[in-house]
Amino acid sequence: MGFRFSQCKSGLRIIASAVLLCIVAGCGNHSIIGKWRMSGSSNATVWEFRRNGVVLVGDVRGTYRFGDQDRIKIQTPFATTVYQVKISGDDLLLQEPGGSKLEFTRVSETRR
Repeated sequence: MGFRFSQCKSGLRIIASAVLLCIVAGCGNHSIIGKWRMSGSSNATVWEFRRNGVVLVGDVRGTYRFGDQDRIKIQTPFATTVYQVKISGDDLLLQEPGGSKLEFTRVSETRR
């Protein structure tokens, strides 16, 4: 019977570790939540990051997930891209490793 208890205890440790890892990984960077307009013009595309891991790029729905070293993986039906994330106040910078940069400003919403 001790063998089964040991297996059960080991299994519980694995489950607890997995849950903790999901909680830590899921926390991500909550300061990205909200709407961001690409810099350049008032007609530029708005990206909306939601708490549930959904991102809207204009009318295109996708998902996002934070990784290590301030990286974010964004998946849409058209592409999967990993960016380095830098947020400073109302400014957001997404940069592909060794590549292009996307700059955004937070969209302030008026509350009624």
